[in-house]
Amino acid sequence: MTVAQQPEALNFECETGNYHTFCPISCVAWLYQKIEDSFFLVIGTKTCGYFLQNAMGVMIFAEPRYAMAELEEGDISAQLNDYEELKRLCLQIKRDRNPSVIVWIGTCTTEIIKTDLEGLAPKLESEIGIPIVVARANGLDYAFTQGEDTVLAAMANRCPDQAPVSETDKNERNAIQKLLNFGKKKEDVVQEESEYVDHPPLVLFGSLPDPVVTQLTLELKKQGIKVSGWLPAKRFTELPVLEEGYYVAGVNPFLSRTATTLMRRRKCKLIGAPFPIGPDGTRAWIEKICSVFGITPQGLDEREAQIWESVEEYVKLIRGKSVFFMGDNLLEISQARFLIRCGMTVQEIGIPYMDKRYQAAELALLEKTCQEMNSPLPKIVEKPDNYNQLQRIYELKPDLVITGMAHANPLEARGINTKWSVEFTFAQIHGFTNARDMLELVTRPLRRNNNLKDLGWDKLVREEAKI
Repeated sequence: MTVAQQPEALNFECETGNYHTFCPISCVAWLYQKIEDSFFLVIGTKTCGYFLQNAMGVMIFAEPRYAMAELEEGDISAQLNDYEELKRLCLQIKRDRNPSVIVWIGTCTTEIIKTDLEGLAPKLESEIGIPIVVARANGLDYAFTQGEDTVLAAMANRCPDQAPVSETDKNERNAIQKLLNFGKKKEDVVQEESEYVDHPPLVLFGSLPDPVVTQLTLELKKQGIKVSGWLPAKRFTELPVLEEGYYVAGVNPFLSRTATTLMRRRKCKLIGAPFPIGPDGTRAWIEKICSVFGITPQGLDEREAQIWESVEEYVKLIRGKSVFFMGDNLLEISQARFLIRCGMTVQEIGIPYMDKRYQAAELALLEKTCQEMNSPLPKIVEKPDNYNQLQRIYELKPDLVITGMAHANPLEARGINTKWSVEFTFAQIHGFTNARDMLELVTRPLRRNNNLKDLGWDKLVREEAKI
């Protein structure tokens, strides 16, 4: 009589190393572009200002919609009145830019000296007539992407409830709808509405470029699912309505605080799905949403197969190769799962912080993918110690290391191929059609080395790197 062998489980470790990631105030870089009628005011010291100037690399003529409120010795020693100083700055912002919302970004300094930003904001908001959202996106977080999480959690509290619609508003909406339907046949308008299945309202959360928002919205529309809104919206004045019982789904693994706020404060129902990163993740994301609404998904097998076929030229470059994640942006689990599906072996997944509840569906998909691809389950190391990681890298000799910017050059000098993890944060990697963009980033160092070998320059490059 034989005993059935239990399937291998994911192995989690915690090394309590330092967090080698950017400061979360860097979220301003992509959020001010996403929320077009916003203005971000970062309240911190000159160090924060230097970081923003260097990390963002914005031209001085571009006039980005963010600024730095620098705390001087007088502010820190409480010689100056916080309220009056912030009022002066916000009035200047209103006069120069007139935004629909001002977002105060707290920093380490405002935490340490206990500046009561939440207490000051409501009074100042009523005085200047512009909404003020307070987000403590400071360096006490685990990863720089969590800055967005803090901002979206604060904005979730500002999403409107479904208020009674006045007769004037009804007339205005009807007029707008008539304008949108101008030139369409009555039959086409009725058909467009009938494309959707009757289901509870669904709101998606996570900051994505507009083309990706459109792609994911259309993918769900093909299944008869209507997206009621996105958090954040393109404009603060267009934040989605959130009521008790609404369904919400996230698109990024680092938004656990936003998910908690939506469930606890707004009484929404979270759809625990894998994240739409890679064709496999996008399919699983859509399938999970469909299953919650009792919809049988259509055409996803063909859609995913079509995408894999279109990126085969990239996949064959990495199939059979190994990759090591040092940990930086909290996208590591989703990226590792996608690369295993591409045929790579993931030796280790370093991650600054692991929320097992919010990423439960993604972890389950990772295990399933390893089983289907006959690949060993990777070790997941939370808060990795970089010294220990480097020893493991030297021992394992991976074909590619995805790492933060601090360790890329030292690894390259030792003959190890690297890719900056921050590039995946800013690239379009969500949805079916963006798999090519992610593979373009992953394979670039390997393609570069192949080209150097063809030219006979690889030895020269390695020798120069050692000098």
